[in-house]
Amino acid sequence: MAMPFVSGLPVVRELQAAGAETVRARRLILFFTPNGTIPQEFWPVETDGALQFGRILAPLERWKSRCLALKGISNKVRGDGDGHMRGMSCLLTGIELFPGNIQGGSDTPAGWASGISIDQELKNFQQAQAATRTRFGSLELGVAVPDRADPWTRWSYAGPNQPMTPMDDPGQVLRHLYGHLQEREALGSVLDHVSADLRGVAGRLPSGDREMLERHLTFVREMEVSLAEGKREVLRRPPPEFPEGGRSGENEAIPETMKRQTALLVNAFANDLARVATFQFTNSVGNARPTWVGVQEGHHALSHDPDLNADSQDKLIRINEWLGQQLASLVQQLDETPDPSGDGTLLDHTTVIWTNELGKGNSHSHDNIPFLLIGGGHGFRMGRAMEFRNVAHNRLWLSLAHASGHMIPTFGNASLCEGGPLDLS
Repeated sequence: MAMPFVSGLPVVRELQAAGAETVRARRLILFFTPNGTIPQEFWPVETDGALQFGRILAPLERWKSRCLALKGISNKVRGDGDGHMRGMSCLLTGIELFPGNIQGGSDTPAGWASGISIDQELKNFQQAQAATRTRFGSLELGVAVPDRADPWTRWSYAGPNQPMTPMDDPGQVLRHLYGHLQEREALGSVLDHVSADLRGVAGRLPSGDREMLERHLTFVREMEVSLAEGKREVLRRPPPEFPEGGRSGENEAIPETMKRQTALLVNAFANDLARVATFQFTNSVGNARPTWVGVQEGHHALSHDPDLNADSQDKLIRINEWLGQQLASLVQQLDETPDPSGDGTLLDHTTVIWTNELGKGNSHSHDNIPFLLIGGGHGFRMGRAMEFRNVAHNRLWLSLAHASGHMIPTFGNASLCEGGPLDLS
């Protein structure tokens, strides 16, 4: 009976094993916004070796020497599911959706993604090494993500059929990151009773249930070791404090929720609680109404209007300008925060990747997916715009893995990895 309580508490780990080899931190933030972009205002132009930003990227002007725009990268994953479903759930996984019964658009129904996402792949790689292990490994954050689970709302996957649920309530994130400081004593008293009870019942279970129980026992043993050996960690930065009030699920609360989630993410990285994060604004087919920039219509509805509708185009640009401002706020905070290693700032050790499930909303195109990389976490050569000839985005994830020291031969659908990682040096 106590197992759900135990499973709901954070696993306390040493931030780094004693005497572990010092390894340069490679942090990663994947930043998602939906419904495609406005190409003429997104893609920068490189003139005489300098980037020229349009309206959407203008908020990032200060960091353009640390930006790398990648044009000509496409999501070539096909199979079941409509364009939005595959755009979202195949974006980080690079592999097909399972057959399923979730119907979308006019295409075939589908289920969850059939493979792990790149964020979780890199999280597992880092967590397997004492020098790069952190308490949480990764964080999955959201803003105004609908209260439902389907391929339109999930882009991070722990494995086949294992979607990761983003936390879109800042209060929940705060408890997730720092609630263990108050739970330590309660946890210790529960573990003493749980361990004996679980071992006593193990011999009377079928093999399948016994395997599941063994996983629970392993979890309990890890908790016991953590409590016995771990000391209360000294935070480099105290948890952020937010005023009471406001509901994160309300449309008008979106700007404040974005600010709080950004502050929590930067704080978690500053305390080295995780080195990988996904930050998801709404979802595929996201229909937030950005009234704070003077737009009353829903984002997704506007994205279906034709290019010749000047009013809709202007509103979509304003929406994406605002999203660019939110990304700039995240980048600025990373750039102003010392890295836990003592070497430079968080931005020096972080690669932020802004992307989307579509190239253009009104055509549902998976070609020319917007990819903008910012920061210095993985040694890519920044301050330029690169154009490829319709290459599969699997190759970009391979580049990211190899730059992280994870030399996997393929990622996602192996047939889409032909040519190997992109050369971003």
